[in-house]
Amino acid sequence: MNSYYDSIYLSPHLDDAIMSCGGQIYQQIQTGKIVLVVTVMAGDPPNGELSCFAKSLQERWELATDAVAARRNEDAEACHLLGVDYLHWDIPDCIYRVNPAGGEALYASEEAIFGQIHTAEYDLINDLVRYMTNLPTHNRILIPLAIGQHVDHQLLRTAAERWQNKSGMAYYEEYPYARDFAAISTALTQKGILYPEVIPLSEQALSAKIKAAGCYRSQISTFFDSLQDLGTQITHYSQKVGGERLWYTRENEADSSIGPIALIDP
Repeated sequence: MNSYYDSIYLSPHLDDAIMSCGGQIYQQIQTGKIVLVVTVMAGDPPNGELSCFAKSLQERWELATDAVAARRNEDAEACHLLGVDYLHWDIPDCIYRVNPAGGEALYASEEAIFGQIHTAEYDLINDLVRYMTNLPTHNRILIPLAIGQHVDHQLLRTAAERWQNKSGMAYYEEYPYARDFAAISTALTQKGILYPEVIPLSEQALSAKIKAAGCYRSQISTFFDSLQDLGTQITHYSQKVGGERLWYTRENEADSSIGPIALIDP
């Protein structure tokens, strides 16, 4: 860990930041910038029986045992490939979190993890804010836009917005949820007026992003048909938006010459 970073990317899960922003991260590293990826929900599951839903996901990932440790290793491999520092916080993924009052799973279905934040987790938002106060000094911080409304993305975005240190804050479009044009539009509508910055990617940056994304082997079956399909889909998305896209509030706008735009699905 360094005491200062040019950019810190807050990633809800062990793949979000690299899948979404791997190209720009690569380009920053190549120009001598110091970058940190912080995965928030990277903690081990609590002791006890997992929910049927959590078990089914681990079976899909082909990680029946030590699933989180394996996923942390995937993330470390991806970050090493790009040359970016990484930090794993100890908060479990939502599929593992339980209600402290009764011990039942808080999110036990696909519908639940893309729904409302459970009332038992309101204190978690304050916990996340406290975690953020211990982040290294940085020039800018990038947070998820919460495209698709995954509860962990919502929690992280809400906590970051409550955090007092908003200087240099930008939202990134989470891939692969960003493949859904309607979901992007919904997320932008909920945020009010935001201002875009498209970051063009070199051929080398796009290639590095695809290789890094391929390190998350357990997640490929959820979103892609194969490794080759992963590369095809990421390339298509990059061509569609012109690289990778960030969004800013007026006070953090990257380029004052850019005004609000109507999002058009190419």
